[in-house]
Amino acid sequence: MTDRSVAHGSFTIERTYPAPPGRVFAAFASLEAKSRWFDGSDEIRTGDRELDFRVGGRERLSSKYEDATYTFDAMYYDIVPDQRIVTAYEMYQDDARISVSVATVELTPAGNGTHLVLTEQGAFLDGIDKNEYREAGTTELLDKLGQVLQAEAAAN
Repeated sequence: MTDRSVAHGSFTIERTYPAPPGRVFAAFASLEAKSRWFDGSDEIRTGDRELDFRVGGRERLSSKYEDATYTFDAMYYDIVPDQRIVTAYEMYQDDARISVSVATVELTPAGNGTHLVLTEQGAFLDGIDKNEYREAGTTELLDKLGQVLQAEAAAN
């Protein structure tokens, strides 16, 4: 029998971006826009991806890293345009579920930009994934979002 364990964790990441809340919200709301920043590091090869951005809608993404396939499978539970997004999602490494999380993105005006607060609470399963790994990966993704928004602001 496989040893089973659950480690609970949470983290909050804050960023201020040089774009209004509607623009930051839009970066989450379409497959085209989200694909510009939600794809991990250069070592990760992104595979199948789908996004149905509505309450009750799903988002799925599979990626290959080293010899494993990772799958992100999310459901949208609350969407308030330009203000809030709440999802619950599972992560898999190959066929093993490695975590289940609830993530909340809050957007508020900050001068000419947007203050984003992302809070995640997770159950990390069987020692495969850890809260600190998820926080590091999410930090990297939000930094990439900032780069995309900065480039778009500079182009306008």
